[in-house]
Amino acid sequence: MTKQTNTTESAENKSFKTDLLRRLSEVKKTRWIRFAIVALIFIAWVAWLGNWWVILLLPLLFDIYITGYIPFTWWKKSKNKTLMMVMSWVDAIVYALILVYFVFTFIGQNYQIPSPSLEKTLLTGDYLWVSKMSYGARVPFTPIHFPLVQNTMPFTGSKSYTEWPSWDYHRLSGLGEIEAGDIVVFNFPAGDTVMVAQQNPDYYTLKKVFGNNIISENPDYLARFESMERYDAERWRDELGKNYLLSHPELFGEMLYRPVDRRENYVKRAVGLPGQTLTIVDGQIHIDGKPQQWPTDAQFNYLVQTSLPFSAAEWEEIGVSIDDRQIADIPSDRAPLYGLDQDLNTTIYDIPLSNEMLDKVQAINGVKKAVRKPASKGEYLFPDNISDNWTRADYGPVMIPRKGQTIAITPENWYMYERAIRDYEGHSNSYLRDGKVFIDGQPADSYTFAMDYYFMMGDNRDNSLDSRYWGFVPEDHIVGKPIRILISFDKDKSIFNGGIRWNRIFKNANPGF
Repeated sequence: MTKQTNTTESAENKSFKTDLLRRLSEVKKTRWIRFAIVALIFIAWVAWLGNWWVILLLPLLFDIYITGYIPFTWWKKSKNKTLMMVMSWVDAIVYALILVYFVFTFIGQNYQIPSPSLEKTLLTGDYLWVSKMSYGARVPFTPIHFPLVQNTMPFTGSKSYTEWPSWDYHRLSGLGEIEAGDIVVFNFPAGDTVMVAQQNPDYYTLKKVFGNNIISENPDYLARFESMERYDAERWRDELGKNYLLSHPELFGEMLYRPVDRRENYVKRAVGLPGQTLTIVDGQIHIDGKPQQWPTDAQFNYLVQTSLPFSAAEWEEIGVSIDDRQIADIPSDRAPLYGLDQDLNTTIYDIPLSNEMLDKVQAINGVKKAVRKPASKGEYLFPDNISDNWTRADYGPVMIPRKGQTIAITPENWYMYERAIRDYEGHSNSYLRDGKVFIDGQPADSYTFAMDYYFMMGDNRDNSLDSRYWGFVPEDHIVGKPIRILISFDKDKSIFNGGIRWNRIFKNANPGF
């Protein structure tokens, strides 16, 4: 029996060897040259990628170009013309998607500006070409994903990626590093856990807001909250908020965790770099105590008092979008508190303006006063429990962590760095209790950071949800650098009536200060 089995195996091996030699002998010289070129490119790409496990795909390329054991082109031998036509389209689409995958992942990608947080530098409706080579392409955490969508498939609403396999953070060599004033595309740091039915689905803010609401509306809860040690009080508040979110799926939808590269894309300006200390005084950014230059098109909210309401032509001349043409809810008797006149016969607008736009407003007939709107107090700013008396215009100081930097961690500054330590760098069992900091469950008085961090802000300073609200951006969240505006659409106008902003096509998408 054994002899017969060995004979059978020997025959099979001989048959395979004969077939392999036949296939090799039939391959044209040009095919060998094409394979050699592709193989060299593939090996160079794997070396650049820094993950040599991927080299295991080389035999697959050899089979595609040389041996042909896997019948990828089986349909070409079919006599069914309809099948051949359909499969030729499928074949072309698959190759196109593979090409798009590699271009979008390692070279660059187009992104749309969805909000006014960077106006008037970048406008809502701008489509940007974002270079991923500028700071070094990031190897995808989720290598298997559909290349044309970020995290959710259209129509079906299902995930556009698989969580297995997953790769650790690794960035390829780039053309440079992030510099002060660069406009940067990055994955939203607080977007790892989301409530999918919310337009702004940040789970962390939602659970805090609703937890606070529940406590403030119940006197017994409020008394208990105020009597608890801070760490325990926060955990209880967050638990109340979490339970509320999960018990109302009709309002908030499913709670979903997203890997780093599948989180929503944001675009802001890097105003603080690793190792720097940032402070904002009356809207002016200071780095290491030195005031920084304003972005040319920076905007702030102004209260504009006028005896003659603005016409459509005047709004167009100023450059204020329809969504931003807001009337301020300020009673006449409270107007003097804002530096305005107590006059019932005036209209008060609350609008974002750059310096250039402000000059245009003040030149309009009927405008009496235009004053900077004061920043609101009581906003949820980063970091929690440290920023209680800060506003978006008077903020800080915050020390931005640098890779390899060791920082003394105290109960006083714990809330500045807890998310970076616990969530971004993976030390999940880290907390503040009984006036002591614990990292990985052990008492600690310092921490050495494993990544660089950045402080990002929008140029539309009073209408930008940025690092002032959700904190530092880790280096592994950096996507790329906007290079050019490909095309720009004005949503307030029709395509045939100024809807295309022709003057912005191929304009520099990354102007400095």
